[in-house]
Amino acid sequence: MTNDPLWKKCAEFHGHECPGLTIGYKASLLAAKLLGTGFSHDERLVCISENDACGIDAISVLLGCSLGKGNLLFHMTGKQAFSFYDRESSRSFRLVLKPFGPFASKADAFEYYHSLTPEEMFDVKETSIKLPQKAAVFQNIVCPVCGESFAEGFAKITGGRALCPDCAHTFSRFNA
Repeated sequence: MTNDPLWKKCAEFHGHECPGLTIGYKASLLAAKLLGTGFSHDERLVCISENDACGIDAISVLLGCSLGKGNLLFHMTGKQAFSFYDRESSRSFRLVLKPFGPFASKADAFEYYHSLTPEEMFDVKETSIKLPQKAAVFQNIVCPVCGESFAEGFAKITGGRALCPDCAHTFSRFNA
């Protein structure tokens, strides 16, 4: 696999080779196979990851799911689990890393994960999270407290004023 150009592209983007990147790489390969698709140039594919670990970089590189496009979202549980959705076909599934280890070292984990097929690494389950709406584009407004511009969808109405989330959390009637 280390000679695979897709793996090399993932490792180059991520900055190094590691077990976590391998998990995302194999999850991406399995997701593409099960969905019958590849890189998403738009929001057709959606990934909801249950972690913010190294594997996310492989999912971004191979499937085109990214924070900027709004088709990479997080439901933080700390699990090596990824829900994939195809808006075009309405197919979805959740890939959950099977329990392995413990490993004596990262090198052992890396070698072990590389020896497995994607099908051997993951349980395929039904998704439990509803497919999110497409990314929204909001107007920017200016917070009257800090003077910074922010997306209106994040406004917190406090004291009749639309405040940014940071200022709304620190707002009190004594510093208005």
